[in-house]
Amino acid sequence: MTTKLASTSQPQSKRTEQSAAKPSWLRHHGGTLTVYISFVIFAFVIGLPFYYIFVSSITPRTELFTLPPSYWPSTPTTENYFNMSDSVPFAIYFRNSLIFALGSSGLSVALSALAAYALARIRFPGSNLIYMALILSVALPQIAVLVPMFQTFQAFRLINTHLGLILLMSSLILPFTILTLVSFIHQVPAEIEEAALIDGATTLQVLFRVVLPIIRPAMFTMFVINFIISWNELLYPLVFASRTDTKTLSVGLLELASDASTYTRPWDMMSAMSVVMIIPVLLLVLFGQRMIISGLARGAIK
Repeated sequence: MTTKLASTSQPQSKRTEQSAAKPSWLRHHGGTLTVYISFVIFAFVIGLPFYYIFVSSITPRTELFTLPPSYWPSTPTTENYFNMSDSVPFAIYFRNSLIFALGSSGLSVALSALAAYALARIRFPGSNLIYMALILSVALPQIAVLVPMFQTFQAFRLINTHLGLILLMSSLILPFTILTLVSFIHQVPAEIEEAALIDGATTLQVLFRVVLPIIRPAMFTMFVINFIISWNELLYPLVFASRTDTKTLSVGLLELASDASTYTRPWDMMSAMSVVMIIPVLLLVLFGQRMIISGLARGAIK
């Protein structure tokens, strides 16, 4: 009898030890669960303002300030978009914003690639001073150089021109773009360039056929970032573009609210223009994300 009790107690003790040694589900998946919960909270905090702007853009003005507030309009309408396009020359402002953003981002990336390669690979007197000057220029506020730049551009008759706005914005985002591309070029093995030089390639051929294809994902990423910065820029278009054929959407958004007080501003039309301004940036970011991932994958395979 005693032998039977001992034999039955041994399996039970083994099960108890195994259950105690086995980690719980929460301990095993707690880290993953915390990441997902944090991501949901972050997405909610980031997405809530965009949702509110979109809902305000399809809500009639009579329902915008109703109490208690509604989270979806009872009668959604697209009239705000038509009223917005009638209040400001939307098509012209949209065209100007595209020219301004595409030209500034394209010119800044093209010039930065050349300057970054020179700073990263070519040693010349004063290269360290130029690098330090670029770092200091990033911290320089726009308003500090606004007056001398206005006088300079006025002397060259670049006020109220697309070229003047593109040059202005390129000068603003050029230092940051150069510093970023320099760090990417430093990651390119120098042996690849040396092999190309031994095979008879010139410095320009090494740059355009070896280095630039490798850092293409970084260049496209900087193009997207510069496009977003230029698309949202307000100070330069506001000061250097006073004619309708050169004003941008950011200036048009300010014009919608300029002739009204805080409580009488056309929040419905302002929300509609904000939604329209978000769409090109959103599409470019989504398209750029795919391009960057595919470019990095092709580079890893090669």
